[in-house]
Amino acid sequence: MQTTVHNPLSADPVPESASASPANPSAADAESPASIRDSAENPSADTPSAATSSPQPSPHGGMGAVLHADGTTFRVWAPDVRSVSVAGTFNGWNADAHPLAHEGHGYWSAHVAGAAEGDRYRFVLRTDGGVLEPWRQDPYARDVDHSNGDCVIVDPAYRWTAEFRMPGWYELVIYELHVGTFNDVADPLNEPGTLRSAIDRLDYLRDLGINCIEIMPASEFATDVSLGYNPAHIFAVEQAYGGPAGLKQLVDEAHARGIAVILDVVYNHLGPSDLATWRFNGWAQPDWTDLKGRHEAGGIYFYGDWRASTPWGDTRPDYRRGEVRQFLRDNALAWLQEYRFDGLRWDMTPYIRNVKGGSHPGDDLPEGWDFARWVNAEVNARQPWKLLIAEDLQTDAAVTRHPDQGGAGFDSQWDAQFVHPVRRALITPDDAARDMGQVAHAIAFRYDGDPMKRVIYTESHDEVMNGRARVPHDINPSDPASRESQKRSTLGAALVFTSPGIPMIFMGQEFLEDEFFQEKVPLDWSRLQRFEGIHALYRDLVRLRRNGWDTTRGLRGPHVDVHHTNHGDKLIAFHRWQHGGPRDDVIVLANFSNRAWDGYTIGFPRLGEWKVRLNSDWQGYSGAFGNHPSHTVHADGPPADGKPCSGAVGIGAYTAIILSQD
Repeated sequence: MQTTVHNPLSADPVPESASASPANPSAADAESPASIRDSAENPSADTPSAATSSPQPSPHGGMGAVLHADGTTFRVWAPDVRSVSVAGTFNGWNADAHPLAHEGHGYWSAHVAGAAEGDRYRFVLRTDGGVLEPWRQDPYARDVDHSNGDCVIVDPAYRWTAEFRMPGWYELVIYELHVGTFNDVADPLNEPGTLRSAIDRLDYLRDLGINCIEIMPASEFATDVSLGYNPAHIFAVEQAYGGPAGLKQLVDEAHARGIAVILDVVYNHLGPSDLATWRFNGWAQPDWTDLKGRHEAGGIYFYGDWRASTPWGDTRPDYRRGEVRQFLRDNALAWLQEYRFDGLRWDMTPYIRNVKGGSHPGDDLPEGWDFARWVNAEVNARQPWKLLIAEDLQTDAAVTRHPDQGGAGFDSQWDAQFVHPVRRALITPDDAARDMGQVAHAIAFRYDGDPMKRVIYTESHDEVMNGRARVPHDINPSDPASRESQKRSTLGAALVFTSPGIPMIFMGQEFLEDEFFQEKVPLDWSRLQRFEGIHALYRDLVRLRRNGWDTTRGLRGPHVDVHHTNHGDKLIAFHRWQHGGPRDDVIVLANFSNRAWDGYTIGFPRLGEWKVRLNSDWQGYSGAFGNHPSHTVHADGPPADGKPCSGAVGIGAYTAIILSQD
């Protein structure tokens, strides 16, 4: 019989075979060869050489500071030190008042009566060389007063009010947002937007039709202004945003509006600055030198050689170590269970499985692949409705393949096969240079036959920064509000919402936000009024994608047939369906040229009337649009494009037409 131990990081008991709590401190290695721990590059004394007292280990499980009615349990992994104690506001910052007991395998714990919610603390580690300075922050700290400040004891309890059920993935429409810039005005004090200001916009997102938001990383980072991909404390919530209570409130308020919430997490590197984990126990491998110069080794949490190097610093976690894998795994479960996030989007997974983020076998990190498989398998076994997304962009089907089939076990991945060819077709200045074959491939592509295994988009934070701009800006840098920018960027949006996959837009895309995304520049919400028609077009596209009028069920279905590709005239048509029939079959015609057609003939899957559900050239969407007429189509012509009949569709320049039957 499998026993369980209580893990306060989780909402339910954790199987002992998967726990690294003192009840089974070495069990993390059960998920991979036992030699992983033994091959780590530091000495591995299992017991301290001396003890300053005879404290008793805590009877409670869990890592970090775990609050109880009569005090707080403190537990930390600190191998190869002589002693550990905890100092804080509860004992006048006395380094000797509360020693921790050594439990074996480098784990130390104690239960401290009187240590309460809101108390600040640090760990005091003593080695043969004396007390490590500064006193150490808790790697599992649930809150810190700032990134290089003191840790804070947190009560994880929260009064959840919303009853929520994750929508089917086929129904999701994702809106990616950055908390720090999802606000109204540039603050003269350079203060970022907050979780509270994001909550204030949830009604707006619900009215737009969004039913899932993806939040860029909210873990505590160095400084108050950041994209978030420099996590200093992966369990703590950025104080400038509003801390842990603010994040739980955001999730609860979103759920009350029927909106799922996904969080970006960063496990390919940590920091690189203000890291609690850096040389945590005072030990580090000897620094190494390569062609770029000398590198510092980070100690027990990090690789100690060239494998530590990432584009963001020499701070790649050492996936060989059971304790490090457990640290990251516990973090994933905390977000999903304690904070009730509905999914995680893993940042740049190529750098978890390969040192250089590529495919050269000599750079592979098989232990990183195993780490991802382990975490994903555990999440899917516990809560299979949680959506796990990889930002991999290597077009590798194994990323979203089940671990039993050798895959990494992600549910979906950002799809380079969509964003790059579609974006290229939109921003290319010359109509003749647009490649309709690439667009057709982008629409129809899928991983292992499953369209839900890809997230499709034309803008994400990565696509609109670091030298790249918003689509309207890339189309016409001198006038991002030009007719061409409005027409072609919304043509791209139409493909996002009508192609198979999980559609995603980036904040502000729906009111033609332009230029570059910057972490210090808030959205220009005045554009919502200026481009209210563009906003209405996005709202209509979202509603059609979700079958809001019960006339476009096929846009939620798995099937697609790109049955018409005209490379010469730059038009493409495709058929979407779930089961087929009236109100299910959908025909999409997209015109990538600056020429309008009064009657362009394409194939239809069924005789009869096909009604226009959306004409993106409607002047109600923009005064710059052509308002080219597109009327009900009578599909009574001869077979065409492999379909049993045909009909003529009116379509404007750079326009998408969506049709279905009553």
